Amino acid sequence: MGRLYKLVKFMRYQRKHYWSKISSAFLGVISSLLITTPSQAADRIQFYFPPFGDFAISTQDLEIFAKEGRITSDFAYYANRVNREQLQQLRELLQTKFNISPVVISQFTYSPIGEKVLQRLGELFQLETRQNGFYALRSALILSAADSEGLTFLNILRRYPSNSIRLNFSETVNTVEQLSDLLKKRDTVVSQIQQIAKQTILREDFSQQPDIRVPGTFKSTKITLELHDTSRDGQSGTILERRYPVDVYLPQATELPSPVIVISHGLAEDRNTFAYLAQHLVSYGFAVAVLDHPVSNSQQIQQFLEGFAGPPQATEFINRPLDVKYLLDELQRLAKSDSRFQGLNLQQVGLIGHSLGGYTALGLGGAVLDFEEIRKDCNPNSSLNLSVFLQCRATEITPNNYQIQDSRVKAVFVMNPLNSTVFGRKGISQIKVPVMIVGASQDIFTPIVPEQIFPFTWLSSRDKYLVMIENGSHFTVAVDPPPSDRVIPVPEGLLGPDRTDAYNYMKALSVAFFQVHLRNQENYRLYLSESYVQYISQAPLNLSLVNSSATSAIAQLLGRLY
Repeated sequence: MGRLYKLVKFMRYQRKHYWSKISSAFLGVISSLLITTPSQAADRIQFYFPPFGDFAISTQDLEIFAKEGRITSDFAYYANRVNREQLQQLRELLQTKFNISPVVISQFTYSPIGEKVLQRLGELFQLETRQNGFYALRSALILSAADSEGLTFLNILRRYPSNSIRLNFSETVNTVEQLSDLLKKRDTVVSQIQQIAKQTILREDFSQQPDIRVPGTFKSTKITLELHDTSRDGQSGTILERRYPVDVYLPQATELPSPVIVISHGLAEDRNTFAYLAQHLVSYGFAVAVLDHPVSNSQQIQQFLEGFAGPPQATEFINRPLDVKYLLDELQRLAKSDSRFQGLNLQQVGLIGHSLGGYTALGLGGAVLDFEEIRKDCNPNSSLNLSVFLQCRATEITPNNYQIQDSRVKAVFVMNPLNSTVFGRKGISQIKVPVMIVGASQDIFTPIVPEQIFPFTWLSSRDKYLVMIENGSHFTVAVDPPPSDRVIPVPEGLLGPDRTDAYNYMKALSVAFFQVHLRNQENYRLYLSESYVQYISQAPLNLSLVNSSATSAIAQLLGRLY
């Protein structure tokens, strides 16, 4: 589904046409009219708690509590039933301001993914008539974001166009219980896999081994290419043009042809997100190509959220792998015609991908789209896995045997990939090349259990590795742009701890993985072990690694819990 900054991702407007500047201006006029027009506001939250009957909480009481910390006599009936810590958390939540513009909120909530999310929330937060609160929520979100006080929960209540919000109490409790159960199971799974990993620790003095976290000895040059692919069919027989830049990092003075590694970024990221990995790998003699996927990179998502471009279409599930195929074809052509590229070994290609880029890499490595699984998971989508909202966009693709695999790919390294629905067990099991999957225990966008741990057990590859970053988030391995260039202001709480150690983890493990599985340098295999990751592991981003030998134990663990 990676920076989701990335919940706000893969979206389109109600009618499948791009927004023009005129429509954006029209939206601004309409929003201004709405903002200045008096409207209803929710003065209470109602819910039915069987068998005791109807209850209501005044929004004014909540506002007094949020602003002054004072508990009114009516609110005391509810406040006395929770502890002090929970009350403090509620007050902080009510006061939290989200710095998101009304245009961004509008673009998201009018997109397919945004509508699905709001429809799910509308089942919980209903109108007085017990109807889905979808439209009311969308209006309240946009108007709240446009208000001088900004987007807060209290402001959403003020702008809710109904006298009251009807909380679907039983469904809300059920959802909370499901989420709580999933989180408990996740923590159990992560803890148990850590124990499984520790059983494989061997005595090895890595202080006497080369430190592959530091750069290698090769100098390099960087060449930027501008690719223009007109080989693909668009809708209604039209030509689909794909223009995109690629940074190619070439090692100097190599005696042997250099294996090529391609890095595919996630949604709303770009080729700079993982430049740190490209620079590190080229210093070890690999040629590295880092592309900007058109339509789904940070620039395009920024333009979409500002109302000046259309959202990515579901066909990105097909076009992203084809971007990489076209890039490899171009590098093969250049290797024959341009002396700067003659040292490339394009029959030994490795892939690195993050989030949606992880999907891209797995598809090129042999995973097959499973349209039966997609239909089953998405009709309806009842998952609490946020990435499934993105994966269910694949229902818009005409089922076909899409050729997204590339036989030149010999090894795949993916971080926080999404894949459980689009590929499923059947699709993932088609991968035969070595795979390393990296997951983060606190990732809420591509959760570690369904998107990394289950798929690890489905892989039929003989050489496979699962790496877990405890306390890591979806963004732990990615480098942020400067604050002024961020597509969406992600709250600090979602970014996780300082990421410096995680960057070093990815540098070391990618070097070791590709040295072994692209160059057959067996002396690097000792780095692909729990012993090594324990040596470099630093709290709070504690690291664990298991390989194919743990498949049976992990599958049994998952079978007991799910």
